[in-house]
Amino acid sequence: MSETPLPGPGDAGQPDFDEMTRDIAEVPAVEVIVTVAVNLMSAAAVKLGLTEEGDKYKDLDEARKLVTALAGLLDASATEISSFHAAPLRDGLKSLQLAFREASIVPDEPGQGPGEKYTGPVYG
Repeated sequence: MSETPLPGPGDAGQPDFDEMTRDIAEVPAVEVIVTVAVNLMSAAAVKLGLTEEGDKYKDLDEARKLVTALAGLLDASATEISSFHAAPLRDGLKSLQLAFREASIVPDEPGQGPGEKYTGPVYG
């Protein structure tokens, strides 16, 4: 058996969870919500094939889940974040919903598309 000590916090390659916790504690909730929303939007765009690679990563089933999660997050946090933050996120969500409708071979009925139970029907 080796007498080599296990790496501790702050050692190369090991995360310092105390420092990460302090960093998270300093971030306002609105910033966390907006960051998560932007990450969901980006992931949905990739799964919708809206990147340079196009169809390489296209997966409409995965895109549906991401768009629905984004719509739920925005619906739930609407009163917690200002319209300054909410308006562009809602615009992005609507664009993703329309892109999903266009990418679908058999489009969902109005009101049945991803996230539309939170946003209402989305029309082109």
